[in-house]
Amino acid sequence: MRYTIVSDIGRKRALNEDCAAFISRADSYQLAIVADGMGGHNAGDVASKMAVKQLEEYFIEADSASFETTLKTEDWLKKTVKSINSSLYKYSLTHEGCQGMGTTLIAVVFKDTNAVISHVGDSRVYLISSEEVRLITKDHSYVNILVDNGEISEEEAKSHPKKNYILKSLGTESTIEPDSYQVEMIDDTYMLICSDGLSNKLTNEEMQTIVTNTSTLEEKGDELVQLANDLGGEDNITLILLSQSHEEV
Repeated sequence: MRYTIVSDIGRKRALNEDCAAFISRADSYQLAIVADGMGGHNAGDVASKMAVKQLEEYFIEADSASFETTLKTEDWLKKTVKSINSSLYKYSLTHEGCQGMGTTLIAVVFKDTNAVISHVGDSRVYLISSEEVRLITKDHSYVNILVDNGEISEEEAKSHPKKNYILKSLGTESTIEPDSYQVEMIDDTYMLICSDGLSNKLTNEEMQTIVTNTSTLEEKGDELVQLANDLGGEDNITLILLSQSHEEV
């Protein structure tokens, strides 16, 4: 798996509360993580970094048997995310300035072409090819409920005054139930994992144009972030762009 990580503070924020990581194990299992922190002062920064660090440690220490099948991988991710949620929640209660802190979380475990995803919040996973842009995850947001209920259109959701209102995040409640997804990564298809600082600014067409151009993977990541900044950059912008193809340098 080839990948690039870009995390940018954006044009308006004083602090980057996003965090991302990619970890490879000796047994070929790999983990990609994107977290978008929220909370007063530096609490969002604390939450996202804690979530990524703890998940990375759990992944490195896990027995290979935990990932032998898609079902086992999904179960491991769910248990691990729930444990990290409990850890963040307890931390928020006992540390001044961290009350109410939380973070979104996308965690993807890869083995060959198989990818198992755990998701909390409104960070997203897309599969992008020259034929289509497919949003894999479903935002845990107020406007997404309105869209699902047919009360507003997807276009109206983009400018809704409560578009940033998250219904589920890691660390803000004592218990949580993450969503799970499983996809196949095939050649000529890219996976884009990103915080809403990117997905709120770029259209599917803009993402597709950049991701499927002839630039290197690293250049594509930089171009995505640059366009989000050019379009306002009101939020932190973080992404992991992944590809199975070995043709790019």
